Amino acid sequence: MAAWTKETVIPRFEPTRMTEFTSEQIASLFPEMTQLTENRIPLDDLMVFHQLARSLNSSLDLDTILRTILDQMERIIAADMWTLLMLDEKHNELYYAIASGSGEDALRDLRVRSGEGVAGWVLEHGETLIVPESENDDPRLQQTIGVETRSVRSVIAMPLRGRKGVQGVIEILNPRASQMSDYTIAFLHILCDHAAIAIENARDVARIQQLTITDDATGLYNVRHLYKMLEQELERGRRLRQPLSLAFIDLDRFKLVNDVHGHLIGSELLMRVGGRLRRLSREKDMCFRYGGDEFVILMPDTSASDALVVATGLHQELTDTRFHMSNGLDLSASASVGLATCPPENAAVHAIIGAADARMYAVKSNGRGKVRGT
Repeated sequence: MAAWTKETVIPRFEPTRMTEFTSEQIASLFPEMTQLTENRIPLDDLMVFHQLARSLNSSLDLDTILRTILDQMERIIAADMWTLLMLDEKHNELYYAIASGSGEDALRDLRVRSGEGVAGWVLEHGETLIVPESENDDPRLQQTIGVETRSVRSVIAMPLRGRKGVQGVIEILNPRASQMSDYTIAFLHILCDHAAIAIENARDVARIQQLTITDDATGLYNVRHLYKMLEQELERGRRLRQPLSLAFIDLDRFKLVNDVHGHLIGSELLMRVGGRLRRLSREKDMCFRYGGDEFVILMPDTSASDALVVATGLHQELTDTRFHMSNGLDLSASASVGLATCPPENAAVHAIIGAADARMYAVKSNGRGKVRGT
């Protein structure tokens, strides 16, 4: 078998996916792969491909897909460590989604910028990069995450490139030199191609699912998702014997905004209020648009007294906020807030919402602009 003895970049063709290469292109890149194919691919490798394809086609859960990719590819080539990095499209950087061995926890919060190290180079260029042990003075090896805890002598890094570009990078640290052959690299490329398509499909489904639970006007969760999460949190509270509190928020005299400034400004103010509520809420809390100018904040593991403190502080911050509108106006928003906590409230979805709603209307009837607890 031919061994890789120098840094190698596998060039791209158009179309870019390996499964769409012509036989002549594959033969020019991987002569050994062509010879082995003519002599039949080993049964073990066919089984790996079969298991991977079946697993990828049977799940649309991204975490399951990523774990399947790593588990199956580890069977192809032995290495000190495998990592799978995913692209954060918003920041154009990679994060460690999964890793083999005991290094996953240490890598979880690390990020790799485009062009940084081996994985960042692959993200930037969209090409496979192989740095064998004889070339271990490559500066990109010194930038590879994990150098502090392990000696990186060689690397294989492959892009997970689908219809919309590079979705991530698979990085193989210190692969066994005896296995770095034309055949192995070509086989890994084919697996990466199928994995990239599965990842894109899973991400598309996740985006669609997110749209079904998101309010278009504010970007908060919608009322359908409120009922689902409230039911789950009530059940969790019963099981763990933890309180659950809910704040029902209604903007005061919001109709005047629409009447005076128009519905476009009214919609913009709703969006800005929703964003402000989300930023003012604690990390564990969930914000929803209930409908019209009404919002709900779900506060898990929060007693009635704690909910009153949290809601009073949030209400004050919201009242003090000046919203700079797109037409140059500076507007403010006052709100009436009613709280409910289970227990002692009835542990039913409509009962706890109804209790908070009733207290919110009690505030409306007594001057508006306040918070009323249990």
